Amino acid sequence: MEQMLAAMGGFGTVKVDGQQSDADCAAIKKFQERFGLRPVDGNPGPATHDVAKRLRASDPAQCNAGSALTACIDLTHQTTWLMKDGKVIHGPTVTRTGFDHPDGMGAPTPSGSFKIIERQRSNWTESFKVYLHYWQRIMDNNGFHETTTYIHDMSNGSHGCVNLLHSDAVAYWETIKVGTPVKIFGRRPGT
Repeated sequence: MEQMLAAMGGFGTVKVDGQQSDADCAAIKKFQERFGLRPVDGNPGPATHDVAKRLRASDPAQCNAGSALTACIDLTHQTTWLMKDGKVIHGPTVTRTGFDHPDGMGAPTPSGSFKIIERQRSNWTESFKVYLHYWQRIMDNNGFHETTTYIHDMSNGSHGCVNLLHSDAVAYWETIKVGTPVKIFGRRPGT
């Protein structure tokens, strides 16, 4: 965990020595807070380690973004980021995408190249009886939106959408516009 946090940077001073210091715990807490992990206790449990590993495994080159502002979604690692001029400008961060639901309403998020086709600050879904905040439609009934459930419960999933933490949903809302390219690649584990 120390090595991953040190490589990512931005969470405080981490000494890679195999010993968990007060500074390491503080950095882990900042990481847990940033990525919506529970509990926020500074202990590098399995969920914290999994998120750090997924973020570190995300490869911006796989997105083939080019110079235009582009939203990238890595289904394999369940991560997403924004790129412009070949550089990551937000993220990578965690996401949760779709898979086949027992309720029959879900579907795996498809891979491919798309564009944002609609945006609504708050979109009521009659099917699920819930508001989807920071809604940005990618295709059909799939889009980016703030998650309404704990994003790290991978036994749960969207019904094809790209779920985001609140802070990321706001950042995407403030950056993405109608027409922004979206590249979705990989395959969600279990689909």
